[in-house]
Amino acid sequence: MIIAGEASGDMHGANLVKAIHEREPSVSFSGMGGTALRKAGVLIRVNAHELSVVGLSEAFSKAGKIFKALSLLKRDLRRLRPDLLILIDFPDFNLMLAATAKGLNIPVMYYISPQVWAWRTGRVRKIRKLVDEMVVILPFEADFYRKHKIPVTFVGHPLLDNISPGDLNKPPAKNGSRIVGLLPGSREEEVSRLLPVMTEAAERVSGQIQKTRFLLSVAPSLDRTRVEKMAAGCKADISIAEGNVHNVLRSAEIVISASGTVTLEAALFGAPTIIVYKVSPFTYWIGTRLVRVSHAGLANLIIGREVVPELIQDEASPENIARHAVRLLVEDEDRRTMQKALKTVRERLGSAGASDMAAGVALRMIS
Repeated sequence: MIIAGEASGDMHGANLVKAIHEREPSVSFSGMGGTALRKAGVLIRVNAHELSVVGLSEAFSKAGKIFKALSLLKRDLRRLRPDLLILIDFPDFNLMLAATAKGLNIPVMYYISPQVWAWRTGRVRKIRKLVDEMVVILPFEADFYRKHKIPVTFVGHPLLDNISPGDLNKPPAKNGSRIVGLLPGSREEEVSRLLPVMTEAAERVSGQIQKTRFLLSVAPSLDRTRVEKMAAGCKADISIAEGNVHNVLRSAEIVISASGTVTLEAALFGAPTIIVYKVSPFTYWIGTRLVRVSHAGLANLIIGREVVPELIQDEASPENIARHAVRLLVEDEDRRTMQKALKTVRERLGSAGASDMAAGVALRMIS
């Protein structure tokens, strides 16, 4: 059984399933996920898109759906008795499933660690009790789990499996046109909060730099028609980017992005980025008291300092976003300095092959 609750987890889970099938085609999967896992051959019992939330207050509104899904999957664990439970991020939900699996003597592999090193560190005790093997994708995570005496394997980041050196961000076009990527996130709640400030920032940038075009990436998990309507009133030159977000990261001179995995993708492409994020006031208030790291962006965490600007909550205003965007578009040296620092991220994440290595761990646990 495999459980992925986010769009990025759906993608990485699908690559893991494919890697397992390449080694052992007879393995069958069921669980929770989205389009990518379904296409990889997983029998989807719960559509993860229906449970996707941002923050605590948003989770309350979907509590009924969350507990209904949890009950269904727990029943599946008892009925099917799978040889292995693979969990991908989505920690609170997944650790409740892990407790059920533990009671049934079903081994548990956690692929892509919850950010317990960043906040609510006490969850590590629950992980030690319920999880048989952590399979992690960030270098500092392996040290964290070894320190807490939890079996761990570092496999490198699965994004490297899909990004080649030829995919690096290209220099600005010489025809005078400037391209800015807009990446408002993969969940309805975050897009509702972020896209309006991004489009207003786009108008401000266009007013200062002529011939600026904006490419808006719409995640597969979103209602494209709804996103198009939200952007329709913007006076800037905004078009919906077709295909994978990588198309935006290849061509955009800079990107304005929601916090999350996509900022790491931008770093691996060498695309100068401005991180913006807003949650409900209640979620933010709780977060300021629980978060134990100094940066929100994964690239900044890996590098160890703020290379990519982070505009969080009240700082994520159209004025601030536009100011940073104009600076990066106008000041070539600032843009090149950021790109040079972002090369460190690729160097520290290891080499490609994360999905294949994780598949090896899964098959070892089954046998």
